[in-house]
Amino acid sequence: MAQNEENRKPETASGGEDFETLFEESMRTVKPGGVVKGRVVGVTPTHVMIDVGYKSEGQIPIGEFLDSQGRIQVREGDEVDVFFASSEGENGGILLSRERAESIKLWEEIEKAYQEGSGVEGVVLAKVKGGFKVDVGVPGFLPGSHVDIRPTRNPDKYVGLKDRFAVLKFNRQRGNVVLSRRVLLEKERENLKKEVLKVLEEGVILEGAVKNITGYGAFVDLGGIDGILHISDMSWGRISHPSEVLKVGDRIKVVVLKFDPERERISLGMKQLLPDPWHSVGENYPVGSRVRGKILSLTDYGAFVELERGVEGLIHVSEMSWTKKVPHPSKVLQVGEIAEVAVLNVDVTHRRISLGLKQVMPNPWDELKEKYPVGSVIKGPVRNVTDFGVFVGVSEGIDGLVHISDLHWTKKIKHPSELYKKGDVVEAKVLGVDVQNERLSLGIKQLTTDPWQTIAERYPVGRKIKGEVTSVPDFGVFVRLEEGVEGLIHVSQLSTDRVDKPSGLFKVGDQVEAEVIHLVPHERKIGLSVRALKKSEERREMEDYLKREKEAGRFSFESILNEELRLDRDEEPRPAGKRKGGNL
Repeated sequence: MAQNEENRKPETASGGEDFETLFEESMRTVKPGGVVKGRVVGVTPTHVMIDVGYKSEGQIPIGEFLDSQGRIQVREGDEVDVFFASSEGENGGILLSRERAESIKLWEEIEKAYQEGSGVEGVVLAKVKGGFKVDVGVPGFLPGSHVDIRPTRNPDKYVGLKDRFAVLKFNRQRGNVVLSRRVLLEKERENLKKEVLKVLEEGVILEGAVKNITGYGAFVDLGGIDGILHISDMSWGRISHPSEVLKVGDRIKVVVLKFDPERERISLGMKQLLPDPWHSVGENYPVGSRVRGKILSLTDYGAFVELERGVEGLIHVSEMSWTKKVPHPSKVLQVGEIAEVAVLNVDVTHRRISLGLKQVMPNPWDELKEKYPVGSVIKGPVRNVTDFGVFVGVSEGIDGLVHISDLHWTKKIKHPSELYKKGDVVEAKVLGVDVQNERLSLGIKQLTTDPWQTIAERYPVGRKIKGEVTSVPDFGVFVRLEEGVEGLIHVSQLSTDRVDKPSGLFKVGDQVEAEVIHLVPHERKIGLSVRALKKSEERREMEDYLKREKEAGRFSFESILNEELRLDRDEEPRPAGKRKGGNL
């Protein structure tokens, strides 16, 4: 048959080529020992018939074409790669193998990936000592340090992962392959980083993935480069921890706030993509308006109230009650409570709003002013005694102050406790009500008449007084006339003779007589004089003497008149019996 074919003349069909020539070329190119392409020409229950263009067909066990569920993966007419093992098979056929062809192709792919630095696809099968077992067509080893860019605390999450892996080294004879996922991730990250850096500038809006969360913010992967999103730039509202807003893996939009190309440091913002609520605070919360808000937190000095997301105000502890001294805001408010408050002040520049709780309630100080006008008398217990006065209870939570200067008209009081103690019930006159500063001024001495108002009646100029020396300063002597009333004898008025030191004549406790020489009641001053008293007494003695002499007829009216004029002119009276112009 073969011989007849060799002697046959070449046949052509429509200008076609010589079939014998084609057959011979095929025989020359398809040789045992390599991977060749073949066509499925038949499928039996046990074998798949493959035509590789050789003079005979080959058979491959059907098991090499079944998937994991036992389903056949080829059909007649499909092209497949097979390994041409030998031209001398059983029954005169050729020996083919699909598994060997796949293995050869796989190792060639592994070698190419190693040389070019590309990767091969694979699936992480399980954890093993030091890393992971990976199926890349052949069993491979993935060290734990090469599974990701950063170390992981949960290696189990990588089991079942399908991805591409770089080939670090391989040994075909031993069937060993060492892989790295980290190498390809770093290359990809570096390429993404270059692309991001091309467009990175302040104000650019980017999308990224939350990579890590800390107490002060979150790291966002922008694609090859990380940015820091500070907690203060996450929301216009208050955030205690970034985890309240974000979680790892979230994809978010951010705006670049600052970018340092040298250090590759990027500051990001998320709240800046939303309108700032403080831009409309002045319109939404005018001073004097009443609003409702949620109590966010309590401090020693007050309570923070959320009026809307991103807008908070402070109720100072002093603005929580009209009459009670609040020791701590927790005595009045609770976190999470909704409260009605009044807007006291708005400072948009410093983003501050002052709020008041007591202002939404009636002011008892207004009622007090109407009930107790100035001049009215109140009665109440002494609630506290201080260095500067006593506090008298007027109504629930409201005390009035009697200053130490308003306790007594004349007594010198070193401390109010000399007159009053806590619990004493007293009467006092209302001197003033300051609603704005919440102060009530009272006076006890005002219930009686000021003794200095009648001092001129009791101690007129020229009157002789007798009193006790209370102090002896260098400039004179103070004399007590009555309780709370003292007069001063100036050093020049202590004697008709010159006095250098008052202490040479008087000491505390001495009784002294003097004459009132001047009064200044509104300044509470009385001037006394020993010298003037002596002159007055001498004058009276002379007047009495002259009167007696006149009655006895020993002097004429003219001589008496001249003597009186002389006495008025002389600064000091002469000794008795020595008169100008002769003896008495």
